[in-house]
Amino acid sequence: MACVHLLLTLGFAVSFGTPVEIHRPRGVPLSKKSFYDENKPFTCLDGSKTIPFDQVNDDYCDCKDGSDEPGTAACPNGFFHCTNAGYKSTFIPSSRINDGICDCCDTTDEYNSGAKCENTCKELGRKEREVLQQLAEITKEGFLLKQQLIEEAKKGQGEKQGKVAEMQNGKKQLEEKVDALRTVKETAEQPEKEAKERHLKAWEEQKAAIRLEKDKANMAAAFLELDDDADGFVSVSELQSHAELDPDADGTLTEAEAKGLMGEAELVDTATFESVWSNIKDKYHPELQPETVPVEIPPEEVKEPVVDNDSEPYPEEDLSEEDDEDDEDDEEYHEDEDKPTTAAKYPEKTHEDEEAMPPYDADTQILIDAAQRAREDFDEAEKALREMDDQIRNIEKELSFDFGPSAEFTYLYSQCYELSTSEYIYRLCPFNRVSQKPKFGGSETNLGVWGSWSGPENNKYLVMKYEQGTGCWQGPNRSTTVKLTCGKDTVLTSTSEPSRCEYLMEFTTPAVCQEPTSIDSFPHEHVEL
Repeated sequence: MACVHLLLTLGFAVSFGTPVEIHRPRGVPLSKKSFYDENKPFTCLDGSKTIPFDQVNDDYCDCKDGSDEPGTAACPNGFFHCTNAGYKSTFIPSSRINDGICDCCDTTDEYNSGAKCENTCKELGRKEREVLQQLAEITKEGFLLKQQLIEEAKKGQGEKQGKVAEMQNGKKQLEEKVDALRTVKETAEQPEKEAKERHLKAWEEQKAAIRLEKDKANMAAAFLELDDDADGFVSVSELQSHAELDPDADGTLTEAEAKGLMGEAELVDTATFESVWSNIKDKYHPELQPETVPVEIPPEEVKEPVVDNDSEPYPEEDLSEEDDEDDEDDEEYHEDEDKPTTAAKYPEKTHEDEEAMPPYDADTQILIDAAQRAREDFDEAEKALREMDDQIRNIEKELSFDFGPSAEFTYLYSQCYELSTSEYIYRLCPFNRVSQKPKFGGSETNLGVWGSWSGPENNKYLVMKYEQGTGCWQGPNRSTTVKLTCGKDTVLTSTSEPSRCEYLMEFTTPAVCQEPTSIDSFPHEHVEL
């Protein structure tokens, strides 16, 4: 077959502004020109076959890898090389050769289709250089900002390390102070505890005496009420008038049951009524509403009470209210004491009144106040120590983070960046967490907490990974991958969910900007004779 398609392409080298013609088969890149020597047989690039050179680009596919037809559409697995002088060289599938569509900006793919193609490589190259120039400027500015970030990070780390050392010294002093104040507190609390115990013991004894006197008064009043005929005795029939004393709760207090309550006696006087009273006082209800009968305790029987170490004195306002109530009760009693009564009267003091502990005596209160001051001093010092511990722990945690080879990512720590979409507000807090919140109300969803740097081997600091977010319904925990790109500003630029519960974010920061290179090495094909 005649080698009608063995057309030699033109390559151009920018040398003194004059194009130089380079002979090579159509569709062959300069990097493989040496394999296509027209003075030698051609060996398929996969080494599978050797053919006469005139069968290269003869529109018949001889090689399995399609390498013998770089400039025709004969091989379905072949590729055509677009030189695109002045722009970027590229490869296109062989099927696009002479298909009537201009794929190469230098029009070389449509050499025999009749398509009217225009060489646009020069214009594309110009636009490409403008874009590269802009990117170079951004990279340059970003890199300068990165250098500032590195300097600030180094300075900040030095300051933090110095602060930690200073705080460690301060912590030792605080620990010594806390230990000393603990001793003062414990020393002050011991006499306080003893005084309060004495006070409580005296109050318990006083309460027991009050209860005993009240019980005696109630017993005397009950005796007078039950003694219907006022003969100085309570009989079985008189006791039966109080059905609430029925032991079996059948609604009737029988004579036998009444006798059982009276210890099988027919009559009891005031002396023997005490044993009966112990049997009936829990169920007995007086017929008349009792009025106040003061129960006085001789002054010598009143003792100073005490509470345990954990008890606190009652507030003065509570005590004053109770005292006022007691005064009112006394006044009412004096107003009514001359009025005739038909029955003895019960004390009106409430259970709460009886349980209200009297204030501490002056000596005990002095001990309490001293112990309280010691506790407050100790608590204040201990709180200051805890706060210092927290500060040291937080600074050490920050210093432990991997903020990049030169700590250039340090400035992102404790910062958050948001991106608002039509539905959600996304929030990225570097080295902490990622979240998503509905724009028009609703709870926040955790999309992951800081995991690790996950970029490629040559630069792991290009990707952040956030894991173990809120679990999806019948799915995995949410996670987020954050890709970092160079930029003058620090901003969250985009977010998506390429897979269920797996989110992808784009984040620009000067911290990833590399030192810019010259754009003079704009991509074009260099050729030599």
